Amino acid sequence: MINTVTIIGSINVDNILHIQQLPQPGETIAMSGFSTAGGGKGANQAIAAARSGAKTAFIGAVGNDTNGEFMKTQLVENGINIQAVKTTDEAATGQAYILLQASGQNSIIIDHGANAKVTIEDVDQARAAIAAADFLVTEFETPLPADEEAFKLARAAGVKTILNPAPAITQIPESLLRLTDIIVPNETESMAITGIPVDDEVSLQSSANYYHRLGVETVIITLGERGAYVANGDISELVPAYKVQAVDTTAAGDTFIGALAAELRSDYSNLLDAVRYASRASSLTVQKLGAFPSIPLRKSVLAAQANA
Repeated sequence: MINTVTIIGSINVDNILHIQQLPQPGETIAMSGFSTAGGGKGANQAIAAARSGAKTAFIGAVGNDTNGEFMKTQLVENGINIQAVKTTDEAATGQAYILLQASGQNSIIIDHGANAKVTIEDVDQARAAIAAADFLVTEFETPLPADEEAFKLARAAGVKTILNPAPAITQIPESLLRLTDIIVPNETESMAITGIPVDDEVSLQSSANYYHRLGVETVIITLGERGAYVANGDISELVPAYKVQAVDTTAAGDTFIGALAAELRSDYSNLLDAVRYASRASSLTVQKLGAFPSIPLRKSVLAAQANA
């Protein structure tokens, strides 16, 4: 079975500054290198879904510039339908400045640019792509009104919705959460939303209950090297992470979500297996530099699972 996945989200060019460690206040340090790559949370998720075999469409915006053309070409080369990606003269294509430490950890500064120009009208014009999907995915690098409109159209069409509440915000509209079927925060984002630190099984279950009370059926809290906590109906389980040496964690969470959307069945009958698949895909991503360049193909994920 091949899933159809539609993503509304951000498109950025990543400018990666390779450094030994973060500078202290007032300190000047030298880079050990500089590189660029395609990125943006939404685009990363779309690439991950497409490379895991999903028929993928994208709703978003780029500027009328060379970065915009570069990013559209990158998406098309990965088999992604960009009919609903508009080009605007109102802002430049989004960019991210990534401080990549030698440890593989990163700090990211974002210029949203054209991503902030995605509108409710853009979403309405893409209603066919939304209705055709098995899963609709969004995050918080595009305007909330557009995201919520997409979820409304998805719910009306019987399409499952996946919310990645990142970057973290503390005041998510309850109206959006009530349209969410699956929420996938990391531990920091979940604490920002619920106020509950996730440091043990009890607090993880308390966090899941917070989302369940708002109507979110399935909760997946990613915990980095600790794994991912899954709560859905009778399932309440911590799925361990795969142990690898991280080189660059930039697109790890996005790979997880895109791979999950590609692998998960709409009835959730393979939920834990889909989470394991997404975790393995994410573990491959962190072993390479850059966002787009590091996201694995399905065959690579399956081979890594077979060799585990």
